[in-house]
Amino acid sequence: MTLADLRAGRCAGATRLTISEGLTEFPREIFDLADSLEILDLSGNHLTALPDDLGRLQRLRVMFASDNAFSLLPEVLGSCPRLTQIGFRNNRLHTIPTAALPPALRWLILTGNHIAALPEALGQRPLEKVALAGNRLTGLPDSFASCDRLALLRISANPLGRFPEVLRHLPRLAWLAYGGSPLTEATETRHLAEDMGPLLAWPDLCLGTILGSGASGVIHAATGPQGDDLAIKVFKGALTSDGLPSSEQAAWIAAGQHPHLIGLQARLRDHPNGSTGLVMPRIPGHYQRLADPPSLESCSRDVYANGQHFSNDQVARLVRGIASAAAHLHGRGLLHGDLYGHNILWDGQGHAMLGDFGAATFLTEDLAPLEILALGHLLEELLARVSNPAPGLITLRNHCQAPVPAHRPTAEDVSDALSGW
Repeated sequence: MTLADLRAGRCAGATRLTISEGLTEFPREIFDLADSLEILDLSGNHLTALPDDLGRLQRLRVMFASDNAFSLLPEVLGSCPRLTQIGFRNNRLHTIPTAALPPALRWLILTGNHIAALPEALGQRPLEKVALAGNRLTGLPDSFASCDRLALLRISANPLGRFPEVLRHLPRLAWLAYGGSPLTEATETRHLAEDMGPLLAWPDLCLGTILGSGASGVIHAATGPQGDDLAIKVFKGALTSDGLPSSEQAAWIAAGQHPHLIGLQARLRDHPNGSTGLVMPRIPGHYQRLADPPSLESCSRDVYANGQHFSNDQVARLVRGIASAAAHLHGRGLLHGDLYGHNILWDGQGHAMLGDFGAATFLTEDLAPLEILALGHLLEELLARVSNPAPGLITLRNHCQAPVPAHRPTAEDVSDALSGW
């Protein structure tokens, strides 16, 4: 839809509206959709404010206004009774007023702003997914200790001098990234300085199709100078929703090689745009992504194809491999931070490989139990697609999802428990 379509009345009854046309003012015609509009995306404009009567959009659930010029998160957002998801990435935000936080707020994306402090009231919202990478935070409000629904948190690329203690015992926190901070800087710098062997030059590669695209970069198929099949990840920019490309590169290097990891082969040089990149072996084409990333509706949980089914044996083999990979990473002082089905390739039989280190963080605390909860969620999602789940797998899932992190098994325990399958 375009602004012209909106003004001509051609958007009547729309539940979703996206306009990115250099707007400097909020189009009042949007209120003509007050009885139907649920998702409003005004990203990529020049807006600095929203109208005081935004609350007239009684059905609005999702509001995106990334890549604009807001310096203050608009207080009027708090007047939208059904608003659960807010995305204001890459603005100029420095202040988050309490009044701007809707009571049903579930998903908040404020990546790439200038926020130095968060209101205590934020921790009193039913948060499930929060992205705050690339701000100026030195800590989190004490009220985050009450975020018992929080599943995913990105606080990478912030000047955190201490790990936020409020996160340590959260019962549902499964995906955490806090790299690119003073907590991890020295370790990241050390690994980036390690010798990775010969660098591969962009002109020496024969580029093929795009294999995938994620928060941090685009992955291309390529043929190397020796005719070898490669996958090249080219980073998109200086900051992603997960954190810094340099943090990801350091994590790939530190991860090393494992049968169930997509390992790093070399680093890229001489990209025509000056972009950084990584070189990995190309996984055979019969390996497919296990799931799709979370949707607006699922929030923090992956989306699986309709009719997708697994056997107990497939589930056990797949999770055993991924648990083994997680144990390997934990032993190297790494938290993957994004252990999801959409970051797993599998061969349809049970062999699986974990990739994408965009959210990986060098451990400064005993946070490996968070990854075990992510493993438990993976088990839960797979077993939901098994016609008659094995009791042993159900029990293991329950152990991995124990609400007290200290009561969960280790990744090695999970892998060992599945070794008989």
